Amino acid sequence: MPDDVAAARATAEEESAFSHPHVDPDATAAYGDHPDQVIDFFAPRGEGAPDGLAPLVVLLHGGAWRAPYDRAHVSPLAGFLAGQGFAVASVEYRRGAAGADGGGAPVAGRWPDTFDDVAAALDALPALVREILPGADPRRTVLTGHSAGGHLALWAAARHVLPAGAPWRTDGPAELRGVVALAPIADFEVAEKLEVCGHASLQLLGGDELFADRRPYADPALLLPTGIATTVVQGRADDVVPQAVAEAYAEAAAKAGEMVGLTLLEDVGHFPLIDPAADACAVVAEEIAQLAW
Repeated sequence: MPDDVAAARATAEEESAFSHPHVDPDATAAYGDHPDQVIDFFAPRGEGAPDGLAPLVVLLHGGAWRAPYDRAHVSPLAGFLAGQGFAVASVEYRRGAAGADGGGAPVAGRWPDTFDDVAAALDALPALVREILPGADPRRTVLTGHSAGGHLALWAAARHVLPAGAPWRTDGPAELRGVVALAPIADFEVAEKLEVCGHASLQLLGGDELFADRRPYADPALLLPTGIATTVVQGRADDVVPQAVAEAYAEAAAKAGEMVGLTLLEDVGHFPLIDPAADACAVVAEEIAQLAW
């Protein structure tokens, strides 16, 4: 496909994904004192609402771990999943602040705050769900996330295999039905070679001098095997987080003795995965359902 045609399609996909009106949650609860330490909750709604307890989808938004991109942009996806019969918990977390690099551009993420928040949110969720979403079944929880949020979903499912002494390490695996990672930044070495999101993973870990030391605590490709069912959904035409990143993660899993599902979608870029109007989003819902129900 000619470059100008591919660029036009990518632009149209992004515009479509961000064209939907905001979907208000049914409730919002804090898991910490910082304004970004909150979770939006969406109860199953409409014809998709199940008769019994609903599976719980924990949603982690993307945006290269940078401050301008918060959970608001995935509220249409949260609403869509709620309409498919899922209870949804959309997690906010601290991201890189504008000017943190000494200039005007936001740096990707905060170390260790971003990881502190995701771990704390997941730890707080069972009690919050019991209080706020009594119709949800936390025993049928699926983690999902897009792009940088896909990284965080994979990381959160791998806390039990973090290096000894890591502050986020858990004694055993989380009670999850699985993970569905959407175009995740899942292998930092490959992502850096491809300059994904302007070297976002390098910024997340604090720069060149800290990248190698912190990578074993943060890179999903090094946190394997998890023993948790995992599927990666990836558009073949994604020029934001290219297919090679997902393939590298799947290969690392295979070398560690674990099979990761890899669903590759033809003629799909980065944003249709979170666009309720796109066929790719229906595929995402089906992948979640296969693990959850």
